[in-house]
Amino acid sequence: MSYQNEFDTLDWGEIRESIYNKNETHVVSALNKTKLDLNDFQALISPAAENYLEQMAQKSRELTLQRFGNTIQLYIPFYLSNECQNICTYCGFSLDVDIPRKTLNPLEIRKEAEHVKGLGYDHILIVTGEANTTVGIHYLSKAIKILKEYFSYISVEVQPLSTEEYQTLENLGVQAVLVYQETYHKAEYKKHHPKGKKSNFNFRLKTPERIGEAKINKIGLGVLIGLEDWRTDSFFTASHLNYLEKHYWTSKYAISFPRLRPCANEPDPKSIITDKQLVQLICAYRLFNPELDLSLSTRESEVFRNNVIKLGVTSISAESSTEPGGYTNGKENLEQFEINDKRTTTEFKEVIINQGYEPVFKDWDQSLHQ
Repeated sequence: MSYQNEFDTLDWGEIRESIYNKNETHVVSALNKTKLDLNDFQALISPAAENYLEQMAQKSRELTLQRFGNTIQLYIPFYLSNECQNICTYCGFSLDVDIPRKTLNPLEIRKEAEHVKGLGYDHILIVTGEANTTVGIHYLSKAIKILKEYFSYISVEVQPLSTEEYQTLENLGVQAVLVYQETYHKAEYKKHHPKGKKSNFNFRLKTPERIGEAKINKIGLGVLIGLEDWRTDSFFTASHLNYLEKHYWTSKYAISFPRLRPCANEPDPKSIITDKQLVQLICAYRLFNPELDLSLSTRESEVFRNNVIKLGVTSISAESSTEPGGYTNGKENLEQFEINDKRTTTEFKEVIINQGYEPVFKDWDQSLHQ
């Protein structure tokens, strides 16, 4: 069995209709429950729930404080390479985009690591394009061995790998792997991924299961908000999460909320989500699953990020660069997408502290899970 079997029984159109047909009675029922199912999640992400945002936010804040306390985990993306063999319509690293390509060598990795460590970070998120010959498991293994000298918590967001390759990463000390389906709408997925290994929808769909089989401590999921109807895509993400938690229960889970951002490919969003609706979505996930790590990046604006600190988010990046070598070499037009919130780590720490929260620079030590 695989989530693929469950996914194939779900009809996108029927799910979408079900979400948009939810009414206030469904929303109130979901708000009054302590344990929610997927039908309740549909209600909380429906248009009918927009009138209940204040109640959702209050409950989301309470549940987050109960589980995570008044802490916000800070992390920083660490781009190793922008080389990629895929064509993706929304990404600045896409094979058909005419930008300089760069992959950091060991000396450059150390230079970046020393700078990032100097900012106070002990949790990094390794990011690369999807180019197996350049940044495959051998390159990643060498890079991680270097970075483990500097950082105690390493997450990765790279091309989908085999179970054996994920086991290699786990053995090297990688604690979390993020992989986004981008959209669960198969026809729309194919439209946005016409060439490269990423065009294989089913292979990508099964990736979190391979991560779970390798017993990686945390699995990150999400969609690229804007490619398709955000409510329906979010339901499928929650459905996928539900399956994974039942079958790979030793792993923890994280959800991210990346919205389309301007890049060299100039993506045109099909589905617009407002700031208010994104708050609704964040709160819906918290009510659906109080144990989730909910993560927000610097794709979002200063004002938005300031306002969601108390509403359910538990992990936030700061002072990000989306190009390899971007922390020490300056801007070289190698970025994946444009950053929105450009404040320094120090500035954002002050925002967190002023709201009564404690900024934490790493997740729990791996030794605590043994």
